[in-house]
Amino acid sequence: MGEVVLMHFTAVDYAIFALLLVASTGIGLFYAFSGGHQRTTQEFLMADRSMSCLPVSLSLLATFQSAVAILGAPSEVYTFGTQYWFLGCSYFLGLLIPAHVFIPIFYRLRLSSAYEYLELRFNKTVRICGTVTFIFQMVIYMGVVLYAPALALNAVTGFHLWGAVLAMGLVCTIYTALGGLKAVMWTDVFQTVVMFAGQLAVIVVGTSQAGGIAEVWRKAVNGSRIAGLDLNPDPLERHTFWTLGVGGVFLMLALYGVNQAQVQRYLSSRTEKEAIMSCYVVFPCQQIVLCLGCLMGLVMFARYGENSPLDKGFVKTNDQMVLYFVMDVFRDLPGLPGLFVACLFSGALSTISSAFNSLATVTMEDLIKPHFPNMTEAKATMLSKGLALAYGLVCLAMAYFASLMGSVLQAAFSIFGMVGGPLLGLFCLGMFFPWANSTGAVVGLVAGLAMAFWIGLGSFVMRMSAPTPVPPLNATALPLFDNMTMTALVSATSAKPRPTGVEALYMLSYMWYSAHNSTTVVVVGLLVSLLTGPMKEKDLTPGTVFPVLGTLLFFLPERYREKLCCVTPLAQEPKEINTQPYQMAKKDSNGAAYCKEDMVTEDKETESDRAQTEEEDLEARIALPSCQLTAPTVQETAL
Repeated sequence: MGEVVLMHFTAVDYAIFALLLVASTGIGLFYAFSGGHQRTTQEFLMADRSMSCLPVSLSLLATFQSAVAILGAPSEVYTFGTQYWFLGCSYFLGLLIPAHVFIPIFYRLRLSSAYEYLELRFNKTVRICGTVTFIFQMVIYMGVVLYAPALALNAVTGFHLWGAVLAMGLVCTIYTALGGLKAVMWTDVFQTVVMFAGQLAVIVVGTSQAGGIAEVWRKAVNGSRIAGLDLNPDPLERHTFWTLGVGGVFLMLALYGVNQAQVQRYLSSRTEKEAIMSCYVVFPCQQIVLCLGCLMGLVMFARYGENSPLDKGFVKTNDQMVLYFVMDVFRDLPGLPGLFVACLFSGALSTISSAFNSLATVTMEDLIKPHFPNMTEAKATMLSKGLALAYGLVCLAMAYFASLMGSVLQAAFSIFGMVGGPLLGLFCLGMFFPWANSTGAVVGLVAGLAMAFWIGLGSFVMRMSAPTPVPPLNATALPLFDNMTMTALVSATSAKPRPTGVEALYMLSYMWYSAHNSTTVVVVGLLVSLLTGPMKEKDLTPGTVFPVLGTLLFFLPERYREKLCCVTPLAQEPKEINTQPYQMAKKDSNGAAYCKEDMVTEDKETESDRAQTEEEDLEARIALPSCQLTAPTVQETAL
């Protein structure tokens, strides 16, 4: 076994890395001092709902593609082969369902936080539960996603560990706290371009050195790294077509359907059509990203074959192996290692900036505004900026704790993946099952989280206490999937007796975690709802249920469908109806009156929290701007 070999950066590499940080800060400062100068919460948190399709879609992609994924995917393909490529099959439904189910509901309700939906559909308690779960998930995750790539970089190149962590953390905090969502999204666009450039450079140079793409493919085929279609239905198998293509759909839904970081991007779009279009644009981009990751893994195999740097002891973990390969390929090409490191940290920056902004949004909209409904816009904006700054400092603190975790680092990633499934189940329970009530939602969420932690931590402990050590090649130190659905990998081991009972549950493929946990929430939620008295259709807030059951149960007589609440229509688009979107977003229990200033039809609409006398209504209508009125709408008055 050799010793870990350090390959050092040149001045040019450091200059390119510094350029990335300077450009990202510059974009943030530009949006801080241009346009509306981030003076309102609508501009700071929602980009004034004025973003076009291109920046939204590239920002969706950048949030999806973290530094961990850039390091993990090539390592996975090098070690196990191209089976992982079938994950691309899950992107179809994983983006179509959010585009045509989740986006219409969220957009027409004119929300700022995805968790506002939970109050409209259930009650304030469910909203708070969802919000706290999300904050717990993101706070644990963002420190790890900042620390992990810096640790790998330090191990391979000697790049200063805390220098990299602090530089990224502080730069990200500055441009997020000053420039708001616009700055985050436009830096995402820039960072996406850097990510593509870095990965392409590695593939092109590596392929050239290996003797061309045909030679790379030939070596991969001879090394049994080109996988066929594995239709094995066993859910304990780590990667098969079913785990990747079907289980992956649930992972994608947890990310693209209900995660606040992504929902916020949809809601920042100018129109619902552009929000839907961004899902279609991000689809081919995701396929390209997946292809780049897999191709890099094949080029690595063409270079090293079975004699991996890990086996030789040059590096200690698989994620370091990708960086070792990059430094090896670019050994005589100064500047290009710096480009790849810029690519790597672009992934980290785009992820943690999204985390800061989404955390500031949910804290403001879900935890603070409902208790201080009369807070001035200037104070609310200043507080939002303070929250973004505070979460940036929390991220650095979490990076420090991540450094103390050691072998528990992977468990921290698991916690992120474990929470995504139950949150998806909570939203599905509300959107697709009209008779689900708030008691069922809370009990279902708790049951889903309990199941998730039981399986996730149980499998982690079982693997850690295994009597025989797992071969290094069979365990990836950093999980592979995207930054928003990280989970610990179930190690692939050679022929062993099939586990039974609880052991089988612990050996469930990590790709099924999201599906299993979201299903637990839905099943438990429905059972509890039926036992405690299902919700009646008249109690539902209009527009919070997607009428999928009404379509599926078309053969039932209407009176039975009415009993199942299957006749509630989906809300119409804002451009087609003047008052409905905002009216739906009001409920007596809402606890806060939100001012939706960006509605195109504002001058025709008003809000109602409590009925007042007709004289007061008339006075209020004359005296106040439309977004502050609390009177019935023009259409209601006519009726």
